[in-house]
Amino acid sequence: MEIDKRILKDSFFIKELALSQLRLYKDGDLDWFLLVPKRENVVDWTDLNESDQLSLTKEINFVCQLLKKYSKPDKINIGSLGNMVPQMHVHIIGRMKDDRAWPAAIWGTKSRKNYQPYMAEQWSRRLN
Repeated sequence: MEIDKRILKDSFFIKELALSQLRLYKDGDLDWFLLVPKRENVVDWTDLNESDQLSLTKEINFVCQLLKKYSKPDKINIGSLGNMVPQMHVHIIGRMKDDRAWPAAIWGTKSRKNYQPYMAEQWSRRLN
């Protein structure tokens, strides 16, 4: 399965899961993950069959539990917009009450710090 070039440019590979590729979005402030289902021609949730929808739900839960364990966010945001990148992908973001957009939506804001490669390496070590 080919991943959209914008997803590849904006994120770092972490791990292959049963259904999805887990990627870390290149944000210097937040633990922001993407799950990209490894299915061709999937744009919306409803393009996945029921079994894949259940698998994706379990993978979302897996990432949320990782965030709770390691980042201890105040809130976890989960979203799948796809307006800019139509390939199905799910954002899972650990939000903090002192982050750059709290309590508003994080979409369209710029991180205060630059993304550093050690961030993805740290998550990769935790999961591999």
